[in-house]
This record gives sequence, C-alpha cells and structure tokens, in this order.
Amino acid sequence: MSVSKPPPPPSTSHLALPASSTSTSPSSATSPSATPHSTGPPPPSPVKISMQEHFAINVCPGPILPIPQISDFFPRFHDYPCTPPPPREKKILKEETFNGDTGVGFKDGERRLDNNGDREETVDSDDEDTYLGTLEFTLLFDQENNCLHCTINKAKGLKAMDSNGLADPYVKLHLLPGASKANKLRTKTLKNTLNPVWNEELVYHGITAADMTTKTLRLCVCDMDRLGRNEFIGEVRVALKKLREGENKRYNMGLERITQNKEANNQTVEPGAVVAEEERGRILVSLCYNTEKGCLLVGIIRCAHLAAMDSNGYSDPFVKIIMQPDMGKKSKNKTTVKKKTLNPEFNEEFSYEVTLDQLAKKTLEISVWDYDLGMSNDFIGGVELGINASGQRLRHWFDCLKNKGKKVEYWHTLTQQGAPSSDKPD
Repeated sequence: MSVSKPPPPPSTSHLALPASSTSTSPSSATSPSATPHSTGPPPPSPVKISMQEHFAINVCPGPILPIPQISDFFPRFHDYPCTPPPPREKKILKEETFNGDTGVGFKDGERRLDNNGDREETVDSDDEDTYLGTLEFTLLFDQENNCLHCTINKAKGLKAMDSNGLADPYVKLHLLPGASKANKLRTKTLKNTLNPVWNEELVYHGITAADMTTKTLRLCVCDMDRLGRNEFIGEVRVALKKLREGENKRYNMGLERITQNKEANNQTVEPGAVVAEEERGRILVSLCYNTEKGCLLVGIIRCAHLAAMDSNGYSDPFVKIIMQPDMGKKSKNKTTVKKKTLNPEFNEEFSYEVTLDQLAKKTLEISVWDYDLGMSNDFIGGVELGINASGQRLRHWFDCLKNKGKKVEYWHTLTQQGAPSSDKPD
C-alpha cells in the first residue's frame, strides 16, 4: 500500500532563481495543498544582470547592484520591456566652418573630406586658436622717381616661436606675382621680443604706374633661427592698385597664416623659352649734355629686378656703354662689378666728347652683363638710346638734347634687342 508524501516545503535558499523557473505549473495551481493565505501579491522579480556585468561589479555582501557607469557599456538582456538608458553626451569640440558648411571641429592631425572628395588637412587647434599678432607699416608711391617706399614700423603680440617664450622676428617683402630674390627686401632681425619696433624704410626702385595696377605687396613676418630653418609666423598682403600716388598710407593689419607653397609665383623658365622683358630687369640712366665742355655725360645710377644668371639665384652685374658709330677706344666704358645682387647701385658717370650736331646722329648702346670668372660673361639685357629709338627711349634722347646742361633721368626696361651685335663679352 503506497502512501503519498506531502510536497516538500519551499526552499529557503538565498539564491534567486529566474522568474521562468519559479513559475507554478498548472497542476500545482489546483493542488489541494493550496491555501487561501497564498493569494497575496507575488514577490518582485530579481534584477537580472549579464555575465559581463557580474564580473565587472565589485562583489560584496548584500544585494548585487550594477554600477551604472560600467553597465552602460554592456548589453542588458531582459525578458520584459525595459527603457534603455539615455545615451551619453559626447563632448563636442568647437565648431568650425569649412567651405561655407558648419561642422564639428577635428583634433590635431585629423583630416576631413571636402566637397570634391579630396582630403584636406585641418590646421592644428593650437594654431587656430592662437593670435598671430599685428603688423604696422606705411606705404608711399613716388611716381616721379618710380619708387615705392615701404616703412616697417612695428609689430605687436607676435606668436612665441622659441623655447624661451619669445621670438627673433624680421620682415621680408615680395612683389606678387613673380616673387623672387630680385624683388625681395628684408628688415633687420630683432632678438628676443614679441613686440618688435623696426622703424626701417625699404625702397623698391623702378616701380612704374603700370606695376602699381597689377602688383601685390606681401609682407611676411618670420622668426630667425640660427641652428635650423627660419620659421614662418604670419603675413599680410596689400593690393598696390588701392594706393594713390603721393599718398602716405598707414596700415595696421592682423597677421594671417597663408600657405606659401600654393603660390604660383616662381619664375621658372622652360629650356629654349625666350625670357620675358620684365624678367630681365630695368636700368636707371641719366643723360646731360654739357655745353661748356662740349661733352655728353652718361650716368649709370642703378638697376632693379635683374634676372638671376648664377646657380645661387643671384648675378654679378656690371654695365657696358658704347657710343655708335664707333669712336675708337674712347667710345667704350664699363662700370665696376657688383657681387651677388639683383638690385645693384652703381652711381657712376662717363663722359663722351662730341658736339651737339654730331650727338643727334649718334646711338648710345647700354648693356648689362653677369660677370663670370674664367668663363664668358652672360648677357642679361640692354637698351639703345638715340635718334633711331622709339617710345620712351626716343623721348629720353630728345629731352637730353632740348634741356642742355640739365640731367634727365629715365627708367628703361632691358630687352634682348639691346644686346651689342659687334661686341663680344670679355
């Protein structure tokens, strides 16, 4: 005879079991052992955590509570609907504008894609947020003497470039387009300062009114470094067409960081190509006929923006003067050689004994050469003045004949046609 045993009492273990395993079966719901006292609210279901959370939790006696800061990074597995945790707020960097679109800034060294799909390097955040400083200068165009006077006054608040928190700044000037050593001017270097005061005047000679309508002046502030390469701080640009003749205009402009390698201003000449006239340079000549001595005084004052003929980017120029038709050895003269320069200043004068009637039939050939030791000298350019000339060269010749006893100065552009045909470089 079999005796049925009463069901075992509920387990008092402290371990929580899943809700699905603790649910009562239909057979137990109709068990006669069920009492009316068991009709109360069901106990709350325990919190379920994943295995990853379990190992990440600091295990301690008492109820297991997940750490929100860590549990947000792990997935939760719930058999019942659960409101997901709010997403973490990510730190948004300073917004920047690229090609008119506003987007999130990028960290140092990161790149982004522009509208054309090309990679574009972003400027370092340090450089973007750093104040580069201001430059104060004055410009004056003297059309009568064909000079552009650039007075570099001072700079303020320059960016520190050296380890001591200072810089050794200087300013260099270029004329664009066609930036080269021929039109480069530079101030002196001031040591250990972020607020330099130069008060230095730099002069561009041979600047015509036509140049003022097409040229742009670039002023670059750099840091002098004896042990390495000089560092670029910032630059400003001024369109010379906005400068009126005789107006002493003062500028105070903030420095900008402009990529220099984007400039297409280099004067690269293809092999076999004819050098342009403006690349050969210009020469300032003075003529004066002295009626008392019965001679023509020819002054070679200076040259400007000469073409570079040597591998170092410079030339060693000198000037030769010949009176045609040939008057013998007295008809040939030559200036001294100026070493390593593209803007030589000669200030030399030569005399030719000729009557005024004969002078009207003469031609003055002026040529500029680059001196090479032990080799043939290189022809840079020349100009012819006389009755057979044209344009400004003929006007210069006539002004000399009309204004006897007065020096008449003119700037002339050097050309290939001015090369002496009967004379070889010595």
